[in-house]
Amino acid sequence: MDQTIKKLVNWLRKKVLDAGCQGLVFGLSGGVDSAVVAALSKLAFPETSLGLIMPCHSKEEDEEDARLVAKALDLKVEKVDLGPTYDTLINSSRPFSHDLAKSNIKPRLRMTSLYYYGQSKNYLVLGPSNKSEYYVGYFTKHGDSGCDLFVLADFTKDQVYDLARALKIPKKIIDKKPSAGLVAGQSDEDDLGFSYDVLDAYINGHQIESKYKTIIDKMHNNTKHKRTMPEIFKKDKE
Repeated sequence: MDQTIKKLVNWLRKKVLDAGCQGLVFGLSGGVDSAVVAALSKLAFPETSLGLIMPCHSKEEDEEDARLVAKALDLKVEKVDLGPTYDTLINSSRPFSHDLAKSNIKPRLRMTSLYYYGQSKNYLVLGPSNKSEYYVGYFTKHGDSGCDLFVLADFTKDQVYDLARALKIPKKIIDKKPSAGLVAGQSDEDDLGFSYDVLDAYINGHQIESKYKTIIDKMHNNTKHKRTMPEIFKKDKE
């Protein structure tokens, strides 16, 4: 893990230098993925790493956990309360009853905030998605996938935990049940319908129950559009 962390830190420094930027900004949610991203950023850019805490009618515990991470890493943070912005958008729009569409506004508002800070400070924006989430499309298009660099998208969830332990992320964060934090009582594994252990095993080439393989394959195929740039009409080929 130490060698992997060193490679990640050097990669971040190179990408920022190549882009002519000065640092990194990222969302700090109180979860393990964002905590690992924060720790790597802090190692790469001790003075120019910024974590944004962006509650949007979120649980108070999430902010407490985000600040716990910030304190452990001696990380600069700023808070942007997106609740009023979310309410204004919902109240200004046609009323739909599609709960997921409403929930996905939250990560898209967070992406907008990150780029506002990033462009203002000449920082690159880091995304938190890991390989497991990325494989099945368990992220919001143009939300948490809206970033300049995917730091963890080649690491399965179990490997993210390995990184977290090596980076000395607080135990409370490591032991916390993974959740996108979009609605009360939500958890990643409840949404997915299977555990990260099952998903990681499949991605790593191991045999899993056929019912889970069917679900995972379907999710992977149906979310291909999330992992690719928008298609371009080719006038000379159509």
